[in-house]
Amino acid sequence: MLDSLIVPLFVTTDLPPRADLAEFGELLAETARTLSHEGASYDAFLAGKVFWLDRPVLPQQRPPAEAESRFAAMLGYLAASGGGHTARGVLADVRLAIGAAVTARYGDVGVAPAVFAIRDRDVRERTPDSAVYVDTRDASADLVTVTRPYL
Repeated sequence: MLDSLIVPLFVTTDLPPRADLAEFGELLAETARTLSHEGASYDAFLAGKVFWLDRPVLPQQRPPAEAESRFAAMLGYLAASGGGHTARGVLADVRLAIGAAVTARYGDVGVAPAVFAIRDRDVRERTPDSAVYVDTRDASADLVTVTRPYL
């Protein structure tokens, strides 16, 4: 059995107008494939669902898509391979990786993405039915296997 740590997490950031939600989710999932900590890298697997965090207004009250940024979010699970990891350490590693990837893809969106641990129950209860599933493609089979029961 693979020695691993699984962390339920929430990621949110501003995205520029006309950004594609599925592309954002794929960016997050692929960014988590290999994380590094103090010069050593380790495999990881990110699976979850992405969705828009739109303002609670009627559709006709929303500004046109080209007028302002939109908040996007992901609720999911990050599995990190190897022993000795802590949730805090893995979150710091993925936070750095996601921040760099979002900036490289979308430019300066005004603030770094928020990435933090949440309760497992919150992932299940707070993920909208309309959210889009994404995961790290071709990830380590062992990491996928240990994560599946949570999905």
